[in-house]
Amino acid sequence: MKAVDVRAKTPDQLRDELVLLKKEQFNLRFQRAMGQLEKTARVKKIRRDIARIKTIAHQKVGKIQM
Repeated sequence: MKAVDVRAKTPDQLRDELVLLKKEQFNLRFQRAMGQLEKTARVKKIRRDIARIKTIAHQKVGKIQM
């Protein structure tokens, strides 16, 4: 996800996207623990997307409580 795309979203959309990414991050961590993770680069991408969303949301309206 590009920063331009994230900036175009509303705070509610950012919050929803953040929830989805955190769920996916949990699932990926679970798959890694079980030895079933195939796309290991996806973990890094999700982590960076979460950080990007949090940063831009903080710039827009302040902290998102999660």
